Amino acid sequence: MLTTPQDSLDPKELEEFIISIQKGNIERYAFIVRAFQTPIYHYCYRLLENKQDAEDAVQDILVKGYQSIHQYKSQMHFSAWLYRIAYHHCLNLLRRRRLQKRVMSIFKPDFMSASPEQELDDRLFNPSLSAALAQLSLEERNMLILRVFEEKTYAEISEILGVSPNALTKRMNRIKRKVQEAMKLEEEISWNEPQSAMNTKI
Repeated sequence: MLTTPQDSLDPKELEEFIISIQKGNIERYAFIVRAFQTPIYHYCYRLLENKQDAEDAVQDILVKGYQSIHQYKSQMHFSAWLYRIAYHHCLNLLRRRRLQKRVMSIFKPDFMSASPEQELDDRLFNPSLSAALAQLSLEERNMLILRVFEEKTYAEISEILGVSPNALTKRMNRIKRKVQEAMKLEEEISWNEPQSAMNTKI
């Protein structure tokens, strides 16, 4: 079971660690692992909907990050760079295992752990929302995961996905309308109701 990391690095410290690792101080990568293994695990679990697969994916992603760290450039935030690796890794797993139809279950609450993510799931998950999200593509669901569950800013999501902020805003607006219209077909509820956490996040 993954545990909450004991070490946290501010952006300046993180860049210093990466430069040091790129210069050959490979033992410092352990700090990167401790800082990112839990958030990357939660992200992978949202996409893969399987704890063991998510734990395996985290290990693979962190290894890929280490193997590719010399390709990292500081023009991009390291977190966004690592999340991009994580997204493509999980996407490849989903494609190989033909699990795209099961991706919707990432929005079900995880009753095994009392975490902030579960509390958010509990507020978000309902039959009409489930039906609406089922109509989204994997890429669209990934955007919602990053925005709603990972609480990434638009700037961070732009970096992770490699799209411009303007293009991202347009796509998120389309996703919002798509979900809104689908939910209205399922039941007559207002998108602007206070309990709709997704409406305030997107």
